[in-house]
Order: sequence, then structure tokens, then C-alpha cells
Amino acid sequence: MEDKEVKVDEVSISDDADNVQPSSEEKVIEDEKKIENDYETKLAEVNDKYLRLAAELENTRRRAALDIESCARNRAMSVAKKFLPVMDAIEAALKHNPDDSGIKSMKMAMENAFSQIGIVKIESVGEILNPQYHNAIQVIDAKASDGKSDVKPNTIIEEMQSGYMFGDTVLRTAMVVVSK
Repeated sequence: MEDKEVKVDEVSISDDADNVQPSSEEKVIEDEKKIENDYETKLAEVNDKYLRLAAELENTRRRAALDIESCARNRAMSVAKKFLPVMDAIEAALKHNPDDSGIKSMKMAMENAFSQIGIVKIESVGEILNPQYHNAIQVIDAKASDGKSDVKPNTIIEEMQSGYMFGDTVLRTAMVVVSK
């Protein structure tokens, strides 16, 4: 038999994974993944900022609309309050001269204008006193006022000055006389 020599190249294998050098192709793939992750992170940040700004803009629009509505309502209430003394004068004139057709027509015109604007008179006589709508300026014995004894306590007997509401807001409480 013949002896043949076989040469084998020595290769050292290490358990240390850090010493393994990635190929240039692997490096490119890792770099691309890192860049892609950076872009995704930046995109998420920009998208979050966009959504927050859009929500803030919508809230600002909503607040501005509410402010405009509130301002218009307050202006209308201010104008309406200025007309209440005119209605009081018409009612006082009608008490002194109940048959005057001119005064009656003025009262009807004012009531029509009030209803178009949204001003409603607060009903008082015969109602139970409600401090939200009525201001009791006098309390009298129910028997002394009209001789009847069936009037319940805190019932409004007479209205001295009418009260008015604008929508659900009290413009002026009614000044009333209440039974004991």
C-alpha cells in the first residue's frame, strides 16, 4: 500500500458569535431595516402630531361657534331687556284706560314682537310662588285679600310687574303679592 499524504487546511471555529463578521450584503440589509424603522418611527410621530393638531383645530372651531352663539344670545337679551319698560308702560296705560284701542293695539304689537324674538311672559296669578320666576314683594292674609279662605299658602294673588323669559333664561322675575 502506498502512503498518500493528504493536506487539510486548518480552519478554526469559534463559539464567539461577535467575532463573526457579517457579509457586506447582510450589512446592507441591516442598514436598510434600521433606516426603515427610523422612517416608520418618524412617520408615527408626524401622524400623531397631525391628529393632535386636527383635534385641536376642531375644538377651536367648536369653541368659536359657541362663543359666537353666546355673544349673539347675550346681545339679543340685552336688547330685549331694554324693551321691557316699554311693555310696562303700555300695561300701565291699559290699566288706566282699558278701553283705548290704540293702547290695545300697541300691546298686541309688542306681544307679537316679543313672541317672534322668543320673549315669553311668566304666568303668575294663581300659581305657587317659585323664587326662580317670582319675586314676592308683599305677603298678605288670603282671607283679607278677597274674602276667600280656600287660597293655599304661597299662592300668587296679584302681579305688580310682569316677569319675562328669553328662551330658558329669566330676563326679569315677576314682582308679585303672595298669600300667607
